[in-house]
This record gives sequence, C-alpha cells and structure tokens, in this order.
Amino acid sequence: MRENKVGTIVTKSFALLVGFAFAYQAMAQDATTPYPKVAPTEQYLMDRTAEITLARSAAPDSISRDATVLVLGRQGYETAVQGKNGFVCMVGRGWGAAFDWDEFWNPKVKAADCMNPQAARSVLPIFYLRARMVMAGRSKAEIVLAIKAAFENKQLPDLESGAMDYMMSKSAYLTDELPHNMPHLMFYTLVKDGKDWGSGAAGSPVMSSPYWFFSPREKPQMKGLPLILVFLVGVMNWSDGTPTGQHNE
Repeated sequence: MRENKVGTIVTKSFALLVGFAFAYQAMAQDATTPYPKVAPTEQYLMDRTAEITLARSAAPDSISRDATVLVLGRQGYETAVQGKNGFVCMVGRGWGAAFDWDEFWNPKVKAADCMNPQAARSVLPIFYLRARMVMAGRSKAEIVLAIKAAFENKQLPDLESGAMDYMMSKSAYLTDELPHNMPHLMFYTLVKDGKDWGSGAAGSPVMSSPYWFFSPREKPQMKGLPLILVFLVGVMNWSDGTPTGQHNE
C-alpha cells in the first residue's frame, strides 16, 4: 500500500523538475488549463530569507549547508550564498517544468532542488535561461526558441554523466494534486528507454519521463534539443530525517 502511494505521488509530482519543456501544442491548449497565462511577477517571488531556507531544505544538511544557494530576483536567479561543495540549491517554479504541463504558470509551485556538481554545471544553465526569459515577460514560444538556439550555438553545455538532484524538502509545493509534495531523487540521463532502468515495471520504485515535455505528441518539437530522460526514485524520509507520513499536506 505504501509503495503504491509513493508511486502515485511520484507520477503526479513529476512535472517538476524538470524541471523542467515544449510549448507549441501546450499553447494551443492554454485556454483550457487552470493556469492559462503567466501570473504577475510578484506571485513568483519569495521573501529572500524564506527562499534560502526552503532551497536548503531540498537535501540533508550534510549536503545543503555547504551548497551555493540561489534566489529568484526580477532579472532571474541570482546567488544569495556562495557555497564550497559544488552543490547548488534553489527553489524551482512551475515554469521550470515541461511546457505542456497544465500547471506551468502556477505561482503556488515552489519546488526545492539541490543539484549535484554535474547537474549544476550542465542542467542549471537551462534554469538560468528560462528564469531570465520569464522575468523579462517572454512567452512560452520565445523561451522554447531561445533554448533551441542556445543549444545549436553551443551556449548551453552537454549533459554531464552523473547529473542528479535532491528534492526532499518537507515544505515544498510541487503540484495542486494532493498531497502536493513528496521526497524523491532525480537523475538526468542520456538513456533512450526507461525500461533499461526498470522504469514503470511492477513493483519498481523507478519512474521516468522525457525532460522537455510529457506528451508524445510533442516529440516532433524535440528537434534541436538534446534527448534527456529523467528518472525519479521516491524516498521514504524528508531531508530532515523524518518519515514521509510526518508533514503537513
């Protein structure tokens, strides 16, 4: 029963991280989504101290206490605390997820991430670009085109082997779907088939999805973007060590 619940939450929560996105089909569907357009900038911003605390809570203190911490400002993400272990903690927003996600513009989404050094070097630059464009008022289509151009012009790095991040915050808000949150780890890979990791197999704790967008109908729009498959593994404790049953939903 417990494993089934974890699997269900992983599926619902996967929109995050990932954050992270393709727009053309999604834009056509925006009128029917609960969040059809970008919210006012103020709704995406947080109190600086609260954002630092939430970002650090993504991973156990043994990792996050020496990590670099980012906060979202009006120009995009900026460094609030300079770390020394190569990890980078931040709070992702809904627009860091797949572009065909219904909650892409949901201002309630506050997803605490703590990326390892490999992800900080090769995945975080995508977050920086997306945040700058959202804060500048750019549309989904413009963000997509900018990401494509950045990859084509070698302005964004190739994915590094071993890139992963922690999403174990007890205080994160990942989705409007109940229970809103779950602790898990994410692994960014160049693997083409999730079955190679046993993703989705009966009894397996592993789930996977394409990095850029969820719907197979969007696959033609992948042209110009690297194929990245993200694996999620749910864990049973929050970053502070308490079991998943002990939190406020």
